[in-house]
Amino acid sequence: MEWDSVREWAGRELQRPLFSIAGTEVSIVSVIAFVLIILFSFVISIIVQRAVKHALKSRLGQKEGTVAAILRLVHYVVMLIGLGIALQTIGVDMNALFAAGAIFAIAIGFAMQNIVQNFVSGIILLIERSIKPGDIIEVDGKLLTVVQMGIRTTMGRSLHEENLIIPNSMLSQSSVKNFTLENEHYWIGSQVGVAYSSDIKNVIEVLTETARKFSWRVMDKAPNVLLTEFGSSSVNFEVWVAIPNPWRKRFFLSELNKAIWFALQEAKITIAFPQVDVHLDQNVTDSVRSIGKTG
Repeated sequence: MEWDSVREWAGRELQRPLFSIAGTEVSIVSVIAFVLIILFSFVISIIVQRAVKHALKSRLGQKEGTVAAILRLVHYVVMLIGLGIALQTIGVDMNALFAAGAIFAIAIGFAMQNIVQNFVSGIILLIERSIKPGDIIEVDGKLLTVVQMGIRTTMGRSLHEENLIIPNSMLSQSSVKNFTLENEHYWIGSQVGVAYSSDIKNVIEVLTETARKFSWRVMDKAPNVLLTEFGSSSVNFEVWVAIPNPWRKRFFLSELNKAIWFALQEAKITIAFPQVDVHLDQNVTDSVRSIGKTG
């Protein structure tokens, strides 16, 4: 009898309303069911992500950034469905909730405009996959590698090992260079001017041979040597070399510049610098000479 009394008391306590939401009473049992459904949704999300990852690996190969973006989107979808089921379980009318949510969204929309903007931008980036973890991008003049993409912000690391947190709206609404969207090949260019007295054919041969010697360049893309301008003091050239990783472009460009300098010095080709020739009228010349004789 005592055990039956305890069970009856426990049943009443578990069913006793704690609070109400939109006229729906919520009990301890409802709260426990809500928590269990959320936890179950999290477990289901992990299982689904593993299955999707296994399926995508065979199709997308080593595109880790794309796989990570899709898995993050899958997680959000599963958890959103689980939240909806959990709310229905505790007796919350989803139609009424959506109606209230619409009014609430309008009320806070102006106050949270930037947050909502970043959230929507994050969803768009995850769906489009134009930017993915592992990509090398240029934002606001800074070269970054994408470390992690969130639903509101994206974390990147700069060349100086600085961690930058970028609002997703900045990535979706401004111009962003993605050096690894289709491939990692990137062209670096060095500019040099030589004296007009130089043998231009020899200059082109020296620059071309210098660019070909680098072991770190993309071998199936030949270097380009362009005569770009007949300047006021020099004949100007550009030397372009394809590199496999834009993240090291500053190092490679430094190596290219040094190699061009030493190659032209060895070939006895003069690297030009601005010069100005001053021509004086005959009257001025005679006056200067007379002043010199007088002195």
